[in-house]
Amino acid sequence: MESVLTILSFGPEGWGDDIATGMMVTVSLALATLPFGLVAGYAIARGKLLGDPYLRAAADIYTTIFRGLPELLTLFLVYYGAGIAVRQVMRLAGADTAIEINAFVAGMIALGAVFSAYASEVFVSAFKAIPRGQYEGAYAIGLSHRRTMRLVIWPQLIRLALPGLSNLWMILLKDTALVSVIGLADILRQTSIAARVTREAFLFFLVACLLYLILALLSSIVLSAIERRVTIEGARQ
Repeated sequence: MESVLTILSFGPEGWGDDIATGMMVTVSLALATLPFGLVAGYAIARGKLLGDPYLRAAADIYTTIFRGLPELLTLFLVYYGAGIAVRQVMRLAGADTAIEINAFVAGMIALGAVFSAYASEVFVSAFKAIPRGQYEGAYAIGLSHRRTMRLVIWPQLIRLALPGLSNLWMILLKDTALVSVIGLADILRQTSIAARVTREAFLFFLVACLLYLILALLSSIVLSAIERRVTIEGARQ
């Protein structure tokens, strides 16, 4: 027991500092990906609902690609493909400088693309669940389209889409583990390194399980509180 506490302790003799850093990287990546995925997902959903057939087709192709590809393959395509593209552009510009794509940025883009593809479907379903009469009533009392969206549609949209988006957030938290394969020092990578060095694989992977479960539990508490708040606000309106 004493040796386990020593291995997990903070300081030069333990791996606590490294694992804590990995947890911060995991949380930072998930939080950085979330707004990007939400904004992109909302924009794609609007594209699917607009009358322009080309825009709707482009949105459908986007969601089909990123919902169909495995997340790990998407990550590889972004990380290695973007690096090749940047090098080709630099070569065409006359510069022969080696540029390496940041693993954190690559992870954010790849996970954000997948998240936005699924989030767009959640937003589309939420939009379709709002009766057309809500728009017509708002226009009838003189509200502009922008004010109609802000005051009438978006509050209902958030309430309808929140359960689906909450599930996607939980999936996003788990998918951050994939970035360990491109060298980002997240929870899984740090515990994997510790497991190889100390030969205590079961211990450190158990620690990784506990950390992901703690993040999931905290997320559930926060999301439940948000859903209750949104439901109460919706009932008042």
